[in-house]
Amino acid sequence: MEELRSILKMRNVPNVLKDQNSTVIKDDKTWSSRIREIVEIFGSQVYGYSPPAPSKVSSKLVKEDKDAFAGKAVHSVIDLSFDTPRGEFSFPVNLVMPKAVSKTPLFLHIAFSPNVPDKYFPVEEIIDGGFAMASFYYEDITKDKDEFESGLAGMYSGANRKPDEWGKISMWAWSAQRVMDFIQTLEEVDKARIAVVGHSRLGKTALWCAVQDERFVMGISNESGCSGAAISRGKKGERIRDIVTTFPYWFCENYREYVDREDKMPFDQHFLISAIAPRYVYVSSAIGDEWADPESEFLSCVAASDVYELFGAKGLVTEDRLPEVGTKLHEGHIGYHLRGGTHYLSRYDWQGFMEFMRRKLY
Repeated sequence: MEELRSILKMRNVPNVLKDQNSTVIKDDKTWSSRIREIVEIFGSQVYGYSPPAPSKVSSKLVKEDKDAFAGKAVHSVIDLSFDTPRGEFSFPVNLVMPKAVSKTPLFLHIAFSPNVPDKYFPVEEIIDGGFAMASFYYEDITKDKDEFESGLAGMYSGANRKPDEWGKISMWAWSAQRVMDFIQTLEEVDKARIAVVGHSRLGKTALWCAVQDERFVMGISNESGCSGAAISRGKKGERIRDIVTTFPYWFCENYREYVDREDKMPFDQHFLISAIAPRYVYVSSAIGDEWADPESEFLSCVAASDVYELFGAKGLVTEDRLPEVGTKLHEGHIGYHLRGGTHYLSRYDWQGFMEFMRRKLY
């Protein structure tokens, strides 16, 4: 891996195995303390701290189609509710369970649309592949706007955010964990085979969610780019200056400190991927998505791979070169593919997620 390592060295990418005391982590037993450090870094410096989980999440069936998708599945809409400092909050969740599978693996999709299916969400193909689906519309949690009074945002501190308090990525990730609370009550779901999936800003969300919640066996990021899967140092396309200027509310206010200072950060985004180890991660890129920068997403997977070796596992298994279009890397605990096309969550991407999950968890 000399060529890829040399690229990482030229970008001055920090060693994720070196802790905050500059001690190099050498075994899996001491890695757990390093995970806590990484969660603290991303909580205080990037996405903002989330509040504790509610003591109880209640569910109410709103409607049910027992013969959905040509009779192959049951499609339910469930309202989840829980207490917050300013009263009860609720949001709807879609659940699609294939009839022909017992103890079903499940994808939790953090979705850009309330519709099931939609352009990013080929539900029938997924259930034909033997998977159940849960999804929620991210703006049912809080608006994707620079305000902190809508939905869940207004149930906590509202507009008076502290510099390290949660931004909206953390709110969406925290809400995905509340869906996981509900999924844990479903006997027909295989609790050891649940993955969280997101595209673009919701790919960032899926990774942060998986880092914080070990009940997810896999975090799947599709073209999450800047402040998601992509290494920030030397990145092409979108940079921290761009993202905090256009979408400051996704992050905590402290993240602004790294504008034009990526090289000075004591972390980079491969730390986020590393913190999911020894569980599974899948990162997918598109060659035409220059804003996200597929090269930096790929290199992040390379840089995170050292952590998996602490557990006697392989991270990203790849040739010692940057990938070509059509590359699928499914040998290790970190999966990756690079497809043609632009910024989109496509059927090709979903097929890659399903192939990897079958290979690793069946």
